[in-house]
Amino acid sequence: MNKSGISTVTQFVLLGFPGPWKIQIILFSMVFLVYILTLTGNMAIICAVRWDHRLHTPMYVLLANFSFLEIWYVTCTVPNMLVNFLSKTKTVSFSGCFTQFYFFFSLGTTECFFLCVMAYDRYLAICRPLHYPSIMTGKLCVILVCLCWLIGFLGHAITIFFISQLPFCGPNIIDHFLCDVDPLMALSCAPTPIIEYVFHFVSSLIIILTILYIIGSYALVLRAVLQVPSSAGRQKAFSTCGSHLAVVSLFYGTIMVMYVSPTSGNSVAMYKIITLIYSVVTPVLNPLIYSLRNREMKFALHQVICGIRIIQPS
Repeated sequence: MNKSGISTVTQFVLLGFPGPWKIQIILFSMVFLVYILTLTGNMAIICAVRWDHRLHTPMYVLLANFSFLEIWYVTCTVPNMLVNFLSKTKTVSFSGCFTQFYFFFSLGTTECFFLCVMAYDRYLAICRPLHYPSIMTGKLCVILVCLCWLIGFLGHAITIFFISQLPFCGPNIIDHFLCDVDPLMALSCAPTPIIEYVFHFVSSLIIILTILYIIGSYALVLRAVLQVPSSAGRQKAFSTCGSHLAVVSLFYGTIMVMYVSPTSGNSVAMYKIITLIYSVVTPVLNPLIYSLRNREMKFALHQVICGIRIIQPS
């Protein structure tokens, strides 16, 4: 009870994917397997970049940081989802829910800016190869990485704080597997549309501006690649940029459906499936996408898997 005598919600119920116990066990096993593969694949990339000195270049340093980001991105949602599969109550505390809400959107925003920086890196490497070493220095790379994390964690901080201050005194059931903005706003007993509008405006602005920047960067890259006289050079450039574009398409294709286009016509089940794709499925595919068509990364990963650390000659 608060001072006005109205009961206050202290925990929420995440319905997740309702179904019989056997279905819950199957879903638990599948998501757990995907989670382990995500951790393994992204950790392998981090170790490969750390151990192979030939990968100590801005492109691979950014990729290692991106893998580190993906590990935390799935970790802020999947463990709680796994617990709920086996739980009868499926509850999450008020503070736990908003902590997950904050980290989920902050890490997602950070990913948008990381993809921008990676696109910028490819633009410099392919369109301005002679100036690339002097522009994309180790210092600039560190600055860009820090800015991605800083902007990502500040982008939604104020609006999420104000949403957490809204009164929640009625139903506490969220028909989702994580704490998202729309289900939470629907449960507030004194909804403030302006806060929700600001939240969606900021989300849409970040998504649209970053995707436009990425598309513009790769359009310039494509134009430069088509002018390369060597077929081997074109193939290498297409291979590198193709993997980046595949990750961009997977991530942005789903989040734009969720947070930019109108979602009122989507069913709750579709809402959950789309969220599952960009929050759980995409991070497990990224290591495969980045390694399958990259010879240097495949060699470095082979060394990691075989347990052989690369020793550079002095």
